Amino acid sequence: MGGHGKRGLEVLAWFRKRAWPARLGEDRFTKDFSRAATDSLAVCAEDWIAALRARNYSETTLISRLFGLRKFMLWAQERDVTRASEVTRPVLETYQRWLSRYVQPDGHNKGKRLGWSTQREQISSLRDWFRWLTRQNVIMHNPASEIELPRPEKRLPATSLTREELEKLFAVPDLNDPLGVRDRAMLEVLYATGLRRAELTRVACSDVNLERGTLTVRQGKGKKDRVVALGARAAGWIARYLAEVRPLLQLDPREQTLFLSGLGTAFVPDVLSHLTTKWMRAAGLAKRGSCHLLRHTCATHMLEGGADIRFIQQQLGHECLETTAIYTQVTIAQLLEVHARCHPSGKAENLAEKQGEKAGENAPEKS
Repeated sequence: MGGHGKRGLEVLAWFRKRAWPARLGEDRFTKDFSRAATDSLAVCAEDWIAALRARNYSETTLISRLFGLRKFMLWAQERDVTRASEVTRPVLETYQRWLSRYVQPDGHNKGKRLGWSTQREQISSLRDWFRWLTRQNVIMHNPASEIELPRPEKRLPATSLTREELEKLFAVPDLNDPLGVRDRAMLEVLYATGLRRAELTRVACSDVNLERGTLTVRQGKGKKDRVVALGARAAGWIARYLAEVRPLLQLDPREQTLFLSGLGTAFVPDVLSHLTTKWMRAAGLAKRGSCHLLRHTCATHMLEGGADIRFIQQQLGHECLETTAIYTQVTIAQLLEVHARCHPSGKAENLAEKQGEKAGENAPEKS
């Protein structure tokens, strides 16, 4: 059984290459840069990442910070700026303008500019870095103290799937194939729980309680654990997968991950996204998105069903209620219902009545 497929293996290799800084050490990440001075940008970057790791920052966060710093250091090196003491406010402002015009050279976003949220993240990393360097007395003044972040965009989440579209998506996996049963179970769990893709790839068999209908998320975003509702339908598909499919996929008895690839290993998040996108195309769905679209759909359908937003916050693992509150802006069904009931132009009987009156006024008088 080919769990990943040719394209899946390519994505897997790309992800492993992308993740090398945290796996192999910061020195591999900074090997292309000068280390002639104690305050060289390369040395400062290594020290800062080591300090963040000592404060229990996740590897995902460290990788993100490393790539942001590397982009700045490459830009600075081209301009003969290799030491922290050489970085001034005008230098950072020039870099910020360059970043706003930066066009991505490769990947699935090739030819596109960086999103404003990505720019905010990278500039914010630079501000944190130079603040730390100032506190460590590596530099005397913080050149990034007055740098302003780009204004955030208040964008709505992706449009959720309808129940009809969900059924089309769930019908794509071939249930006569063991991998099709696994794929259906993963889709059901993503929709029922609203898990992030990385959270799903880390779920262990022991994290699922089919009797209670719950699933425990270990070390979710922010390294937080939480318990989420699974639902009877998703629990049923997990039970079938555990009984019929997982024993066929498990090559190493020590592997405890719930959902296994055809290689007998845990999924890589990017591979899971690729598979979900492929299933959506096979279902004929035009909406963009993959795993996160099912997360949006879970939240939207719960809210439309009358769930309290605080319970949705617990289910999704949001730290702030404001993050969950954005879903109240996309549950248009209730707004349409209230509008039709309360607004004069929304009442069909009023419209028909007015049209009848108008027709009567325009009718010719009988002699």
